[in-house]
Amino acid sequence: MSSFIGDWHALLVLVLAGFLPNEIWRMIGLWLGGGIDEGSELLIWVRAVATAILAGVIAQILVFPPGALASVPWGLRYGSVAIGLIAFMATKRSILIGVVIGEAVLIAGQWLLA
Repeated sequence: MSSFIGDWHALLVLVLAGFLPNEIWRMIGLWLGGGIDEGSELLIWVRAVATAILAGVIAQILVFPPGALASVPWGLRYGSVAIGLIAFMATKRSILIGVVIGEAVLIAGQWLLA
């Protein structure tokens, strides 16, 4: 194989140990959850818990930045979260849009400062 892809044994282990076990549970979840009403109390609760976990992870990374993020100025970190929150609220609470916009602002800001 080429040097870009690397050793095929490592890719095989990655697929067998990382991808396949995860995909099995995703397919079972898709099969079992296919008939659940999107407005049900259970699904509303699950969505709220997922949003809270995401908010907690973002808060932890914001206050105690790991690795290379520690070199990013605190104002840029907090500003990108604020802009991501504004985008989240402006797009009818789309978590994907809020996270993507926040990340884009953070990356662009650090690129401009470098």
